[in-house]
Amino acid sequence: MDFDLNDDQTLLKESVGKMLSARYGDFEKRKAYQKHPNGFDPAVWAEYAQAGILSLPFAEEHGGFGGGPVETMIVMEEMGAALAVEPYLPCVVLCGAILKYAGGAKIIPQIAAGEKIVALAHIERGSRYDLNDVSLATRKDGEDFVLEGEKSVVLGGGAADFFIVSARTSGNRRDADGITLFLVDAKSPGISRRAYPTQDGQQAAEVSFGSVKVPGAQIIGTMGEGLRLLQRGVDEAIAGLCAEAVGAMDQLVKLTVEYLKTRKQFGVAIGSFQVLQHRAVDMLVMLEQARSMAIYAALSAADDNAAERGNAISAAKVQIGRSAKFIGQQATQMHGGIGMTMEYKGGHYFKRLTMIEQAFGDSDFHLRKLALAGAAIAA
Repeated sequence: MDFDLNDDQTLLKESVGKMLSARYGDFEKRKAYQKHPNGFDPAVWAEYAQAGILSLPFAEEHGGFGGGPVETMIVMEEMGAALAVEPYLPCVVLCGAILKYAGGAKIIPQIAAGEKIVALAHIERGSRYDLNDVSLATRKDGEDFVLEGEKSVVLGGGAADFFIVSARTSGNRRDADGITLFLVDAKSPGISRRAYPTQDGQQAAEVSFGSVKVPGAQIIGTMGEGLRLLQRGVDEAIAGLCAEAVGAMDQLVKLTVEYLKTRKQFGVAIGSFQVLQHRAVDMLVMLEQARSMAIYAALSAADDNAAERGNAISAAKVQIGRSAKFIGQQATQMHGGIGMTMEYKGGHYFKRLTMIEQAFGDSDFHLRKLALAGAAIAA
C-alpha cells in the first residue's frame, strides 16, 4: 500500500507548515497569543479561515473543500509541531464531524468561514471517559426542551458561540440509548461559563445550564440516538490528536538531538556519549511507531463499521500514549534542568503530549477496550 502523500496533500502540508512557521516560529509569539481573552489570537483564526483550513473537512456544498481524515491528519501534525493554541480540534475536527454526520449543514458554513466557534459540552463530573455517562437533565416545555445541569472541561468553551450539548432525554445515567444532542446558543439565558487555561497552554471551560430553553428544532441528529454521533466525532478527534502528537514528538526528538550536539561536558558534546546516542535512537524508533499508528488511525477514521473503527482508533491511541510518554521523559532527562523551565519549548511539548494522552481516554482505558473487544470475539 502506498502511504506517500499525493501532490495536493503535499501542497497542503507545505502551505500549512509555512503559515504556522510564520505565526509560531518565535516561541514568544505563542505566549502572546495565550494572553488574549480566549487564549488565542482571533487574527490567526481568521487567517486559518482565509487559507481554507477551517473549511477543509466539509463538503463543497457546505462551503468546504471536501477533505477527509488524511487531510485532517496533515493539518493536525503541523499544528502539533507548532504547538498551536487555536481551538481547531474541538471546533473543526470534533464538532465538525458530529455536525457533518448528523447533516447539520446550517451551522457548518459559518464554522468554515471562521464566523462561529462550536464546542462540545459533554464531560460531566465523575463520567471519566465513558461517552454514555450522561446525566444532564431535560424536560419538555411545549415544543421546547429545558436543560438543567453542568458540563466540565469543555475544550474551547470560553470562545464558543454555540455548544453541542449531550443531554439525557430518556433512560438512566449510563444507558446507551436516550442521549440527545442539542445545538445551543452560548448566549442563551441561563448559561454561565468559567474559562481557564489548561496545563498545556490550551483553554477549557466549566459550563452550567440553569433552565436553558432550547427549541426542539435544535436537536442534532435523531432524538435519543446521540451516542452514535458522539462516538463518530470522538473517533475522528482521537485520530486528529494522534497526528498532532506525532508532530509534537517529531519536534521534541529534533530539539533533543540538536541539544546533544551542542551541549558540552568534559570538553566534548554529550552527543558523543554512546549511551545517549542509543537513547536518541530509541526515541526515533518510538516516533516512527507512533507515526505508523497515526496513519492507521487516519485511514480507519472514515470506516462506517463502528466496531472496527473503534478498535483501530483505540490501538492507535495506546501506541501514541506509550510513545509520547517515552519520548517526553527521555527528552526531559537528556536536556537536564533546562528541560523543566517555562522558557524552553521542550517542556511545553511534553505538557501537550501528556494532555493528549489523557484526552478521550488514556492508554490503559483504550487497552482495556481492546481486551474486552477481543474477549467478546473469542466468546
